[in-house]
Amino acid sequence: MSFTVIIPARLASTRLPNKPLADLGGKPMIVRVAERAMQSGASQVIVATDHADIFSACTQNNIAVQMTRADHPSGTDRIAEVAAALGLSADTVVVNVQGDEPLIDPSLIAATARLIAHDVPMSTAAHALTDMAEAFNPNVVKVVLDKSGRALYFSRATIPWHRDGFAQSKDVMPAAYAPLRHIGIYAYRNDFLQEYPQLAVSPLEQVEALEQLRVLWHGVPIAVHVTPHAPAAGVDTPEDLERVRRYFGQ
Repeated sequence: MSFTVIIPARLASTRLPNKPLADLGGKPMIVRVAERAMQSGASQVIVATDHADIFSACTQNNIAVQMTRADHPSGTDRIAEVAAALGLSADTVVVNVQGDEPLIDPSLIAATARLIAHDVPMSTAAHALTDMAEAFNPNVVKVVLDKSGRALYFSRATIPWHRDGFAQSKDVMPAAYAPLRHIGIYAYRNDFLQEYPQLAVSPLEQVEALEQLRVLWHGVPIAVHVTPHAPAAGVDTPEDLERVRRYFGQ
């Protein structure tokens, strides 16, 4: 399958200023992310940014980059602008790779892209949780699937709730219970990507603060690739940055 990767990148970050330009072994983080995405088999990889410094860092490292408006409310809106500017066909698959994932597995990008079909215009990924603390952590988003591997619901709550197992203990994972942690990577068929910014915000999205619930609320299916391994963590904090720098020998 042919697909395009677009990486949204903003310079502003409350916890880690100038995060996309953080040095990782001699290259800016955004460049490292793009290089990983290039290993996925994508037909093209493009950074979408509203800041001249990110644009310059990409061009200096031979990474394709497009400037966007600065007022986009989300990365999805930002990549939709770039996909439209590129003139991509309606059935082109576009993968949104976050700009703070310099260790993302290229095969995860490809696997998520492959789930897009004529009746499934959006896909994402998940992996099984084994840590009860994560299962109960509201910062860890969970997803439940139907028999076809499509999302029924995303939540910060512990879903599905193991009634009998949790009645006995909330410290030990019940037998044969494997809640799924959502992984923040998304693929879209371009016609739906262009439609997405026009969808009304849903009440569920506002309550849970989860953008993907807007899609389910409007009745649009989301296919979910379940990977057997937890992906390498992204960069959200100074501690994350130091961990990734060690990976790059810095």
